[in-house]
Amino acid sequence: MKTTGRIKVLSAITAAALMLTLAGCGENTKNQNSSEESSKEESSSVSEAASSSQESSEFSAPESSVWYPSSVETASSEAPESGGSGTKAGDIPSEWQDNGIFSAYYDKAYRRVKQLSLEEKIGQMLYVACPLEDGSAFAYKYHLGGYVMFGDNFSGKTKEQVINEISSYVYSQEIPMTIAVDEEGGTVTRISGNKGITNLKFRSPRDLYKDGGMAMIQSDAQEKTALLKEIYIDVNFAPVCDISTNSGDFMYKRSLGQDAAITSDFAQSITQISQSNGVSVTLKHFPGYGNNGDTHNGAVIDSRDYDTFTSSDLLPFKAGIDEGAHLVMMSHNIVNCMDSTNPASLSPDVHKILREDLGFTGIIVTDDMSMGAITSYSGEYAPEVAAVLAGNDMLTISTSMTEQTISNIKAAVENGTIDEAIIDHAVTRILAWKFSKGTL
Repeated sequence: MKTTGRIKVLSAITAAALMLTLAGCGENTKNQNSSEESSKEESSSVSEAASSSQESSEFSAPESSVWYPSSVETASSEAPESGGSGTKAGDIPSEWQDNGIFSAYYDKAYRRVKQLSLEEKIGQMLYVACPLEDGSAFAYKYHLGGYVMFGDNFSGKTKEQVINEISSYVYSQEIPMTIAVDEEGGTVTRISGNKGITNLKFRSPRDLYKDGGMAMIQSDAQEKTALLKEIYIDVNFAPVCDISTNSGDFMYKRSLGQDAAITSDFAQSITQISQSNGVSVTLKHFPGYGNNGDTHNGAVIDSRDYDTFTSSDLLPFKAGIDEGAHLVMMSHNIVNCMDSTNPASLSPDVHKILREDLGFTGIIVTDDMSMGAITSYSGEYAPEVAAVLAGNDMLTISTSMTEQTISNIKAAVENGTIDEAIIDHAVTRILAWKFSKGTL
């Protein structure tokens, strides 16, 4: 990584954030719901944080934030006490202890992980595009951790049909799935506009902010979260935290279109509203898309200097992490100042920035592994193996990639390319997240 040291990185980000705060830039949304501690592109492929101290930003969801389907007992949601009944102190490797946002559940999750086969553990690391038929059987066969829903999964269906289908997926196996969707608003929506489900058509954050500022964005987030929760979707692959103010940028229409300070307020506000109502957010696309091209079609090289990231692009991710964001999605851009060889999603250096420099302890998920930027990648290992080695907890893949992805990762473990402890660590974090949400 082309930096002069981690201390400089932290100082630059902290200083930039402080300068923005002192300048009064942006609209402060932190006090929303302060009485609580926390509060088309249609495609068959799957589409798609940053704090110097996660300890200071640890998210403690209020009781009302946990969504329990009516068929699920809520007792399992209670946070276990380390060393308490049924918990052996030191069960989990000490180096995994990070005082993170799901750390109260690590021991419980780790004990569960040790009961799983290698195939079951690999399945938990996959977010797969939901098939149009036999979704429950497919999820059961491959022990999948989650599905990503697209427009075709909702088209022509009533709300009741969607609820029945998704609930059948969630409980198709012993470890319930998480269900994700890209419901950004504007050009990327999967559900809204489908009149059998809702009359709402979620607008882009850019248009909402232009017409009504942060208040309109917050109102939209409340409506969106309520709908997702109602139809058993517990993860939104949003908000877009990329900063783009140039209409010629690929990410322009999907971004807020404002500077780092306002975009940071946006990320913080969406995280608070969504997660306090039971839907996990996904900050994307780390480390920031900027003015770069479309990775759906091929490799994209980001040649901006590192100071640009520490003074601008990383700040919205920092704000979302400070609010306790559960997931961060990695871009497929090759960011020269961080790693001039590998896409961010396959780069250990970029993941190290997110984990060590920015203190993120949640779930790291790749952008769609079937995008051109990845299929054209020719590294030492298969892309899915490289993704695991880089530090991703979950890989987002198309339905057709499922069997080969599992096979390649399993082979890499068996031949020693991937230490099985890497798999165990990722799945421990995933299951701890599911325990914290009350879905496991």
